[in-house]
Amino acid sequence: MSAPHQHQHEQENGHAAHDEHMHIVPPRIYVIVGTVLLIFTAITVWASFLELGVFNPIIALFIACVKATIVVLFFMHVKYSSRLTKLTVGAGIFTFLTLIAMTLADYFTRAWGRW
Repeated sequence: MSAPHQHQHEQENGHAAHDEHMHIVPPRIYVIVGTVLLIFTAITVWASFLELGVFNPIIALFIACVKATIVVLFFMHVKYSSRLTKLTVGAGIFTFLTLIAMTLADYFTRAWGRW
């Protein structure tokens, strides 16, 4: 089918010639996001030198989760994606958290040293 006929065929069937959901991210956003990630990396290094006892891994994991969220939202373009993509990412996170909760439930309910 030639290009003019293809365009007319797409308009008649309700399909756009170009992806309507395509979002072009300006390079400035990538520079900002990269800078934020570098700042959080510096915060991670700084926090590793603090003596916070049992809170050291909690702080490190919190910073890592923030950085992972930024990467997923901007570099994987989930922020600009459809609701179905966001739902799929959310379902994956929910499944991961469920598996972690089940593992921790097993771990905490074991009779350590009582056998």
